[in-house]
Amino acid sequence: MPGRQGTTADTDVLVVGAGPAGLATALQALAHGATVRVVDRREHRARPSRAMMLHARALEGLRPLGVTDELLNRADTTPETHIHLGRHVVKARMGHANLPDTAFPHLTLVRQADVEDVLWQALQARGVPVDWGVEFRGLGPESTLPEVSGAGMVHAELHGAGDNAERDHSGHHISRFLAGCDGQSSTVRSFTGAQWRGGPYRVEAVLADVELDGPLDPGLLHVAVGRAGLAFLFALGEGAAWRMLATRPALPKSGARFGQLGPPVPPEEVARLLRESGLDAAVRDVRWSAQVPLQHRLASTFGSNPLFLAGDAAHAHSPAGGQGMNNGILDGLNLGWKLGFASTAGRPLPELLETYGQERRLAARQVLALTHVIFFGEASPHPVARLARSLLPAFAPVLPLLLRRQWLTAKGIRLLAQPFVRYRTSAISRDGTPRAGGWPRPGDRLPDAPVTVDGRKARLHELTAAPGIHVLLERDAGPGALDEDPTLRAVAGRGSLLHVHRLDSHPGRGVVAIRPDGYVGFRCGEPDPAQLRAWLRLVGALPPS
Repeated sequence: MPGRQGTTADTDVLVVGAGPAGLATALQALAHGATVRVVDRREHRARPSRAMMLHARALEGLRPLGVTDELLNRADTTPETHIHLGRHVVKARMGHANLPDTAFPHLTLVRQADVEDVLWQALQARGVPVDWGVEFRGLGPESTLPEVSGAGMVHAELHGAGDNAERDHSGHHISRFLAGCDGQSSTVRSFTGAQWRGGPYRVEAVLADVELDGPLDPGLLHVAVGRAGLAFLFALGEGAAWRMLATRPALPKSGARFGQLGPPVPPEEVARLLRESGLDAAVRDVRWSAQVPLQHRLASTFGSNPLFLAGDAAHAHSPAGGQGMNNGILDGLNLGWKLGFASTAGRPLPELLETYGQERRLAARQVLALTHVIFFGEASPHPVARLARSLLPAFAPVLPLLLRRQWLTAKGIRLLAQPFVRYRTSAISRDGTPRAGGWPRPGDRLPDAPVTVDGRKARLHELTAAPGIHVLLERDAGPGALDEDPTLRAVAGRGSLLHVHRLDSHPGRGVVAIRPDGYVGFRCGEPDPAQLRAWLRLVGALPPS
C-alpha cells in the first residue's frame, strides 16, 4: 500500500474504538477489500451494556456480514410489553408485526455487550484482533492530509492505556484512512475541526441491574408511565435478573462524562426511582448501577478524507427509541464499504468518500429530531410533558383496543427502523436513461420481496445477503444484456464484489444496482452496459476505462 513519497501504510484503515460502530466499520471495510486494524483504549472488552435494542434496518445491513443469525440467537425477537399506567396494565406484543418488506418484522431486544461480542468474534474469525488497552493520542507530524498534499496518509500516535501504559504499545501506525469511533468524548473529532453542536439535557439516565420482590411478571419488558417520566425494566440484566432504565433531574457537577457510565447510584436512590415509577415491585438488591449524563449534539462535519467520524463520535442523543447503537452501526456500514472500495480502487475516489458525510450527517439530524421528540414525551420536566404523562392513565381502557390493531404496532416498529433515511441527493445516487419503473428511487432502501431466480423462489434480501454490489436484471433484459457484457462478466466471474442476478419474476428490460449497505445506487430502464459501468467506476467497483 504505497503512499506519498514511498511511504507504506501498515493497513488501509485504522479504526479507533471497538464499540458497535467501530466493529461494524471494521467488518464492512474488511469485507470490501481493505486491510484493517482496530484499537480501543479499554483494557478489557467486557463492559455493562448501555443499549438494549436492534431494529430491522441495522439487522438488514449486518446480514451480508454473516452475523445476524448469532445476534438473533442471543436476542428476544418476540418481546411482550406490559405498560403500567397507574393501576392499569396494558399488554402489547411487539414481535412479528405485519411488515412484509423485511426479514426482521419485530423489535429485537439484545444487549449491547452481546452485539459487541458477536461482531468481535466475527473479526477474530477473519484474522483481525482488536488491540485492547491501546489509546489513540493524536496525529504525528508526518501525517499528510489531502488539503495539504492531495493524497492522505495518517500517522497515528498510539500509546498503551491503563495497565498497558508501560508496555510497548507506543509508536506510529500508518494507514490510508482513520475512522474515529471513539465515543462522545472523541479524540479523533478534535483533529477533524468539527464543532460539537448542541447541549445537555436537563435530565439524566440511571441504569441498574437489580433483583426485585413483588408480583411483577418475569421475562417481560415493563414500562411505567409517571408524571416524572418513564421507567423501563428489561429482563436482560447482566448482573441480575432485571436491567432498570429510569430518568431523573441531572445532577450538577457530578464529574461523569456525557454518554459514559458514570459513578454508581446509591441503592436507596435506585429504590426510590422504582418506587415512584408506580411499578408493583421493590428492590431487593442492587448488583450494579451507573449515572449517565445525556446530551443532544451533532458534529458539524463527519470528517473528510482521510479522517472520518462514526457513531457517538459524530452524534449524541437520548436513549429514546433505542436509536444510538443502531445509528452507529448504520454509520459503520455506510462508511466501511466506501473505505474498502477506496482502498482497492488504485486511484483516489474523493466523490465517493465525500458522500459518507453528506448521507450520514443528514440521517443523524433526522434521527436526532426523532429522539428529541420522543424523549420530550418520555422524560422532559416541562409542564406540558408532565401533564401529558399524567393524563395517559385515563386512556388505559382504550389502549388494548388500539394495540390489537396490527397496523399501529407495525407503524411503530417501522418508524424505529428509520424509513425516513434516504440518500436521494447523494452524488452516487444515479438514474439512467430511460428511467426504470417499478423500483425504488436511487438513494432509497431496497425493500425485501419474493422473487424467482433461475426457477428458484427466493427473497430479494436473500439474494443480496453477501458483501458487494448486486446488479438485478429484469427478465426481458435479453441478448447482449449486462450479464453477457465481457467487462462485467470478468469482474463478477472472479467471485469478488460484483454479483449479477436475473429476476425471472420481474418482466421488463430494466437494471438496478444495489449498494453494499442495501440502498439503490443506480437504476435504468434498459440494460445499457456503458451507463452501469460508469456508475460502477464512480463507486470504485470497476477500474478506470
